[in-house]
Amino acid sequence: MFDTLSGKLTAVFDRLRQRGTLNEVDVGEALREVRLALLEADVALPVVKTFIAGVRDRAIGAEVIRAVAPGQQVIKIVNDVLVEHLGGEGSSALDLNHPAPVPILMVGLQGSGKTTTSGKLALRLAKRERKRVLLASLDTQRPAAQLQLAQLAEAANVPSLPIVAGETPLAIAERALAAGRREGFDIVILDTAGRLSIDAELMAEVQAIRAATSPAETLLVVDAMTGQDAVNTARAFNEALGVTGIVLTRMDGDARGGAALSMRAVTGAPIKLIGVGEKLDALEEFHPERVASRILGMGDVVGLVERASETIEQEEAEKLAAKIAKGRFDLEDYAAQLRQIGRMGSLSGILGMLPGAGKLLAQVDESKLDKSVFKRQAAIISSMTRAERRNPDILKASRKKRVAAGSGTSVQEVNRLLKQYDDMAGMIKRMNKLGQKGLMRHGLSALLPGRRGPF
Repeated sequence: MFDTLSGKLTAVFDRLRQRGTLNEVDVGEALREVRLALLEADVALPVVKTFIAGVRDRAIGAEVIRAVAPGQQVIKIVNDVLVEHLGGEGSSALDLNHPAPVPILMVGLQGSGKTTTSGKLALRLAKRERKRVLLASLDTQRPAAQLQLAQLAEAANVPSLPIVAGETPLAIAERALAAGRREGFDIVILDTAGRLSIDAELMAEVQAIRAATSPAETLLVVDAMTGQDAVNTARAFNEALGVTGIVLTRMDGDARGGAALSMRAVTGAPIKLIGVGEKLDALEEFHPERVASRILGMGDVVGLVERASETIEQEEAEKLAAKIAKGRFDLEDYAAQLRQIGRMGSLSGILGMLPGAGKLLAQVDESKLDKSVFKRQAAIISSMTRAERRNPDILKASRKKRVAAGSGTSVQEVNRLLKQYDDMAGMIKRMNKLGQKGLMRHGLSALLPGRRGPF
């Protein structure tokens, strides 16, 4: 979502890095460009003014101007101020330390993704927190809204409150809490109705539900794609209800990022969760320091490791490690690695979490990168016999033609796959020969093809 903003800020900082020393004029020019980049990203004007003032106060000082690498120091200052505006270090966890059943009230405008987010949150709490969750739809306005939540509950494998025709939202909320107490649920998620725009009727209804249920969390669901409108929505709901947290949806989209940067400053409520895809498990905690690092082109290695640990199957990884230790690596192992990476999400999303990958992604056709590479390679390997997968050396011209025809690809693509496999297998052999001490002594460059190793 922050690609445009990240690209502009990276260009500003690249110029700063080239300067041996910095003076107030240099910093002022850089901050003017940062200001324009933030405004173009749809960040609220008062937030931009506060942000720039915070950076200027820290950047214009002798300790920066005399620094060995002043450009890097300014980047650090911008990063620190950015983290503060996004909510400070660390994620803001949901407040579930209340007597069961803990009510969580989901509010927001129609079309913000509130119902889908309710289903995602139920799955997250049931799977990660081991909580018994009950979903209840209070939306009697939108046709089939209650049925939609019931279907999401089924997909998430959590119970939903039975639908009773003609019941008012307030009565549904009271019945949901009664069912939660009676049936031993830990959490009851109340999905309220939205409107196309903020009106008195909507606010009165949600205020009555909030007063009757006393929720531990009142989560405002906002579509990040709506830019400044999202900020105005957040301000109105916060003034009427006292929002305890914000969930930003469509953070994987092409929004300019201004809503996320403005939200904390405008409402005072932390962004607690973000929607990063359409699947039910595409809901993540919001970490301000990681988002700031990605905006400034420094990646999110911690997030990448966490995603890998969640998706990679330990048993399969241990088997592969044992084979690699013995110097064995065949196309079946290569295919297994493709499946593991595929579970981690889009390749552009994974690369975006690596430091400095933004410039690389700008030069790559992401549609080809994400949608076809792994699937086509997996199809090629699936079209081989077991003997061919375990011993790729037997793949001569006639076999390659058969594999290409069976996988709907070309012989050139088969050759390309085999070349990539050979490179990886060669790297593994070099790694085994070097050993841990040799690798530490000679570095990763010793593993690259064409490099003469110490052996």
